[in-house]
Amino acid sequence: MSEPITKYGNGHALVVFSHGKESGPDGAKIQAMRAVAEELGFKTVSIDYTACRNEVERKALLRSYLSNQVGRLILVGSSMGGYVSASLANEFELSALFLLCPALSLEGYEPVNYQPKTDKIVLVHGWNDDVVPVESSIDFARKHKATLHLVEDGHRLKESIPQLQKWLKQLLDSVVKIDRQV
Repeated sequence: MSEPITKYGNGHALVVFSHGKESGPDGAKIQAMRAVAEELGFKTVSIDYTACRNEVERKALLRSYLSNQVGRLILVGSSMGGYVSASLANEFELSALFLLCPALSLEGYEPVNYQPKTDKIVLVHGWNDDVVPVESSIDFARKHKATLHLVEDGHRLKESIPQLQKWLKQLLDSVVKIDRQV
């Protein structure tokens, strides 16, 4: 996993997925979104955090992986993976950031002053999320002028997978348009 990648599909960016605490690298949401990214010609990777004991180890693992990459990056994170992705967005120039019910300010997590190095940020959060308060995504979106989609769903966003695919495709299409203009 530490082998550098020098070029991503069709000159686009690498899409890096970060799963949640109770999930894994091949969960249903990631599989569905990964299919969208790969269909558009993006290279994808889903980081396996299952051996990590906490968010600090997860951030170290993602930091190590991203440090070995060459090219444009898009981070996609769900729940704790959203926290990890948003945290590392402070350190790495990104083409885009896509966050799903991100655990941005859960008690017990290392506090972060989020200053993402991208202006292409999309958040999706379920109104019925019983794990991460929806207010944290609203506050983050307001502060960073991000696009925010609030859906009638819970923390796992099981009922919203088709919408997630659509919104990720829109975000990736916007990255492709920038690639074509350069």
